[in-house]
Amino acid sequence: MASKKSVKVGNLQPAPGYVLVEPMEAQKKTASGIYLPDSSDEKPQEGKVLAIGPVWVTEQGAKITPPCKKGQTVIYKKWGGNEVKVEDVEYQFLKFEDILAVVN
Repeated sequence: MASKKSVKVGNLQPAPGYVLVEPMEAQKKTASGIYLPDSSDEKPQEGKVLAIGPVWVTEQGAKITPPCKKGQTVIYKKWGGNEVKVEDVEYQFLKFEDILAVVN
């Protein structure tokens, strides 16, 4: 029987048109200093780009280039992407179109 190989986040290469993002921790305190209970947790919409897939070619032949670079912080759609858990950390695979902005 073959041994099960463990997946490392550094070994993940997104498919064409996708970006691998590590979400940032959700804010637990408001700007005015009010601490929020755990029940108020929302999905983060900001994260650091860990890996980028190659250029995506549409069915019509148009080439869509990645909207960001590795290491940049991005803001993405609240319900966009697909979560994957690696070594007890949840990461997001996002489509290029799910990225709303790059934080400078």
